[in-house]
Amino acid sequence: MPVLLANKQQKIFSYGRAADFIRKGLEAGLAISLELAWGKKRILEVYLNIAEFGKGIYGVEVASQHYFGKSSTQLTSHQTAQLAVLLPSPRTRDPRNLTATLSQRVTWIERQMRQLGAGYLQPIVGN
Repeated sequence: MPVLLANKQQKIFSYGRAADFIRKGLEAGLAISLELAWGKKRILEVYLNIAEFGKGIYGVEVASQHYFGKSSTQLTSHQTAQLAVLLPSPRTRDPRNLTATLSQRVTWIERQMRQLGAGYLQPIVGN
């Protein structure tokens, strides 16, 4: 696919619903290409190492150390769910001081983890 000039990109992506459709199509193509090139395990690994969990806190290991003072491999399922609830808005949330709504979300995440089971990611991570 030829590289689009910046002003051409702006025109394409600024036309409302049609632009949303084009953008989503490009995103889908990129996602498929990325999965073919890296595979799900590598994508998950990179995401977990670069995701922002707070101001200046990048990666699940750094977040684990910062918030709980231990390695991510030593987190409880509750602490893991507390970190997961940060991801939509990491700069405004702290897993040690969650609102009632976010605490309910943590409970829901824990329930989902139990229902899916420990082996849920096994086909992806292969360990």
